[in-house]
Amino acid sequence: MKDYRIEHDSIGDIKVDDNKYWGAQTERSFENFRIGIEKMPESLIRSMLYLKKACAEVNCDFSKLDETRKNAIVQACNELLAGALPGNFPLAVWQTGSGTQTNMNVNEVVANRATEILNGDFRFKDRLSKEEAVHPNDQVNMSQSSNDTFPTALHIMTVLEVTGRLLPAVKTLREALNRKAEEFKDLIKIGRTHLQDATPLTLGQEFSG
Repeated sequence: MKDYRIEHDSIGDIKVDDNKYWGAQTERSFENFRIGIEKMPESLIRSMLYLKKACAEVNCDFSKLDETRKNAIVQACNELLAGALPGNFPLAVWQTGSGTQTNMNVNEVVANRATEILNGDFRFKDRLSKEEAVHPNDQVNMSQSSNDTFPTALHIMTVLEVTGRLLPAVKTLREALNRKAEEFKDLIKIGRTHLQDATPLTLGQEFSG
């Protein structure tokens, strides 16, 4: 029998695997949306972490969030972006339309890790005062809504994926086709139009086209 702890939310108490950093709302989604095998993509989670980090810094700049909690949230986000705590973002794509549960999943994991950074084991956060803990809603999600964070994270993800993956892949493909166009520039073949033989052309021309 694996160990668990009791987490709390507005609905009540719920058991959470003691090895995980998520909280009650993530656990409820994990249990109630067992639909399909598709999980939220890692690229979206990374974008949410960049967003939470930026929000913490801005909230601190506007004196809404204290420096100590801001630093803990930023450190937690940096650690997660570097690959720490794998397996803590388990939720299915099939959930509420605004992505509320994924937003809360990120909030809870960041908050628990930030609490751990400040005051030791987050599993004993009930023993901490309100000032000692980092709260997933009050601090990590400060001045935010799932209706804001999820579309913003999608925009961040799109920029990162297009610049980091799509454009380099298109460049590689273009260079490969150009190499083949040059390699096959003297290789003559029969063209085909409407399932009939057509004007001869080089295989290099075909690759170029």
